Order: sequence, then structure tokens, then C-alpha cells
Amino acid sequence: MANKFGGFGGNNMQGLMKQAQLMQQKMAEAQQELEDTLVTGTAAGEMVTVTMNGKKSVSEVKIKKEAVDPDDIEMLEDLIMAAISDAEKKADELSEEIMKPFGGLGAI
Repeated sequence: MANKFGGFGGNNMQGLMKQAQLMQQKMAEAQQELEDTLVTGTAAGEMVTVTMNGKKSVSEVKIKKEAVDPDDIEMLEDLIMAAISDAEKKADELSEEIMKPFGGLGAI
């Protein structure tokens, strides 16, 4: 007796393929949103700011001149690292929120 849906599931298989394609499209849109959305991390009351996208690609670093002490370069280095860490934390939170519907698939 022949399967009313065809040899390999017929309509069920087509439905699964459409669902997979839709999920893939939504995942691509979510990835694009991460790439397009900017977050800013700061340190020392915004003396140093770092801007990156949701995929953690840094696009800008700003340092106020008051943060620059030629006799204490290590402090400036620490401020830059703190601002990067702050921006990364925000990018992680953004990624978690955007990728939540996918159960963490494709997270950065």
C-alpha cells in the first residue's frame, strides 16, 4: 500500500524544509542585526569610550585628553581595557537577547 504522503514523507518533508529555510532566514537576519547594532563601553566616567558592534568588532576608541598622563601610561592602558570589557559585556547581552529565540545557536 502506498504512503499517501509519498515515499519520503511528502508534505511533512516539505513542511520541515520550509521551516528550516525560515529558521535559516531568521538566523541570518538576527546575525545582521548583531552586526548593525552598536554598543559603547566606558571607563573612568567616560574618559575612555569604546564602540563595537554586537559581533564585537571595534569601530571606535575615544580618549579624552585628561585621561592621558605621560607619566602613567599603564593607567591609560587599564582604562582602555576596562572600556573594551564593558563594551564586550554589552555586546554579549545584546547577542544573548537577539539569539534567544534560536536557543543560543549562532551566538558569538
